[in-house]
Amino acid sequence: MKLSMLFISLSIATVCLSNTASAAMRQYTATADNSQWEVVKTTRLQCQLNHEVPYYGEAIFSADASKNKNVTFNLDMVVRPDNYAIAGLKAVPPTWRAGLPARDLANMKLLRKFDGELGNKTAWEMLTELEKGYYPTFYYQDWQNSADKIAVGLSSINFKQAYWAFLQCRDELLPYSFEDISFTVMNYQPNTSKLTKSSQQRLDKIAEYLKYDTGIASISIASYTDSYGGRWNNLELSKKRAKAIKDYMVSLGIDEAKVETQGFGEKRHVATNDNILGRDKNRRLVIQIAKM
Repeated sequence: MKLSMLFISLSIATVCLSNTASAAMRQYTATADNSQWEVVKTTRLQCQLNHEVPYYGEAIFSADASKNKNVTFNLDMVVRPDNYAIAGLKAVPPTWRAGLPARDLANMKLLRKFDGELGNKTAWEMLTELEKGYYPTFYYQDWQNSADKIAVGLSSINFKQAYWAFLQCRDELLPYSFEDISFTVMNYQPNTSKLTKSSQQRLDKIAEYLKYDTGIASISIASYTDSYGGRWNNLELSKKRAKAIKDYMVSLGIDEAKVETQGFGEKRHVATNDNILGRDKNRRLVIQIAKM
């Protein structure tokens, strides 16, 4: 009887060991010696907080110029997924606080041949967990080896100083994006080439953006007038207005060859010319900006 029980116990132990071996967990996390966080800032259009995960890839938090300056997260994998799956994300306590439980944060979709991405809410949760010293860690089934699971952790070591620099960088981003200035309609005061106050402010915003974006492919400027003042005079006035805006943009460093102007004069009205409000709308200049 004793021999029989001993045999059963040994068998269970063997099975457990076998299951443990067959369900191996491959872990990728920076150590205390190689954990680095780096802020990458090129212009007032984007900030990045980068963290290398040795032998796996890179974790990247990004903020772009916009009204809300939202933060996104990208898990840049050297070997991208071969299948569609879900990675669980947990906030794992550091080893010196091992008695505390890990906290579930979110799930991240793994799309075939794409890096992992997470939106603003989860990205901020990850940043605050890192600030507290926790390790945001992704867990998923390996798509190359069905016997293995993967754990990818972000180390909080050397995080706080870089995080503070990232927050400062984000604060300095422009409060508007390319989409906010890529299509603009501006209006002029009667019988002049002087923009209305609100349109001048809009032009200043465009100028501020163009200082930093080197990826502008083309700028189209089309100018229109109302029907008062004579057809030929209005045509020449519309050309003059368009050229003035072009000269201004070229003075900001925009390649002159990328800027195209057209003066349409009284053509293509968008409102009636029988009242002041309609004529105000017709005295307009349309700027369309395209990126490479």
